[in-house]
Amino acid sequence: MKALPRLTPAEAAALVKDGARVMVGGFGLTGSPMHVLHALAERDVAGLTIITNNLGEPGLGAGRLLGGGQLARAIGSYFTSNPEVAQAAQEGRVVVDLMPQGSMVEAIRAGGAGLGGFYTPTARDTSLAGNAEIRTMDGVDHVFVPALRGDVALIRAHRADAAGNLTYSMTGRNFNPAMATACDVVVAEADEIVPVGEISPEEVVTPGVYVDYLVEAKECVEWLGSSASSAASIAEDDARMTIARRARAELGRGDVVNLGVGIPTLIADLISPSDGIALHTENGLLGVGPAPGSGSALEYPTNAAKQPVTAVSGAAYFGSDESFAMIRGGHIDIAVMGALQVDASGALANWAVPNRPLLGVGGAMDLASGAKKLVITMTHTTRDGDPKIVPSVTLPMTAPACVDVIVTELAVFRFERGALVLTELLPGASLEQVRASTAAAFEERLP
Repeated sequence: MKALPRLTPAEAAALVKDGARVMVGGFGLTGSPMHVLHALAERDVAGLTIITNNLGEPGLGAGRLLGGGQLARAIGSYFTSNPEVAQAAQEGRVVVDLMPQGSMVEAIRAGGAGLGGFYTPTARDTSLAGNAEIRTMDGVDHVFVPALRGDVALIRAHRADAAGNLTYSMTGRNFNPAMATACDVVVAEADEIVPVGEISPEEVVTPGVYVDYLVEAKECVEWLGSSASSAASIAEDDARMTIARRARAELGRGDVVNLGVGIPTLIADLISPSDGIALHTENGLLGVGPAPGSGSALEYPTNAAKQPVTAVSGAAYFGSDESFAMIRGGHIDIAVMGALQVDASGALANWAVPNRPLLGVGGAMDLASGAKKLVITMTHTTRDGDPKIVPSVTLPMTAPACVDVIVTELAVFRFERGALVLTELLPGASLEQVRASTAAAFEERLP
């Protein structure tokens, strides 16, 4: 096996030229090539198009490239976590192209496999479909998504051997293995570089044929931060915990479940390993366990909310491309998500509000169209008292006719044969209260 060149972060950053299309791995800051990104921020290079899930944080990772005015365009899934992105987009300093997370990683995988693109039901009937070609297959509209390729990929691995074979640490895989296949030049930053033969062939995730250069640099705990308590730090009030507890009752032994951010995250602390429920997170873990009492994201995997979690016995790690193949392929039994609106037909709106700088869709569209059952957890009305259960969604749609169950602090609704049905009142709620705060027409089948 031929040994690959070893570079310093500065030497690796010098491979990126003005106007380049650069793929950058990472979910949050986990699995992000921070040393090379920070070296790139020191260079006099501009006009870059970055393809990445999220733009780091202010002053960290790809966030430094944004802060330094080096980015012309950002193609990704969830930029809301860095407030500077929205400001830059509003001021015209960067063009933002949002893609559903699963569509983005599949487009990268297609680019690396020499394919022109693919069709997916994700994003149908939504603004993110744009002017894409639509083809109906088995009675369902599918959106054509072109493949994505880049000039340079900056990825993060745990170990590399001298020939470029890579392994990853826990949820540090995310977009890295797919991006390694889809660029002309691939730079892998790793904690350590070992001689050929020290990584068993069975351990290799990314074969060295995809990699061109290696950078040895240890991850820094100061960048990734320490863990936070879960329910205690997230719960805002009793109403949210009431919703989470009732939604937990929708989950049964043997279910594979994906929990979204916000109220759904609270459900994780209501599940124990003995319950027999497998929790899935789109950044690459099946078998999410309780939050650790202390420690950093270097020591633990992270969930979709970028919080450190544990992995239960029998858990598995994988890349984001495989994670979304599980979702689109119907292998997720239940997805629990938040919402801004749900309408009488079961359409969901949960990712954007007009005239507000929200630049993140994440995996919501993929999960809404791919999970076997979709449970929505939300407060019954907005802070202004406006109903969230409406005749027709007025906010940007996530997916049409996808919701199965709605759980609020007042009631439980189900969609039965296409009809919205009130099936349960929660403790302390009255039928009159539910009627007054629900704009959509519904049937009543209370016990």
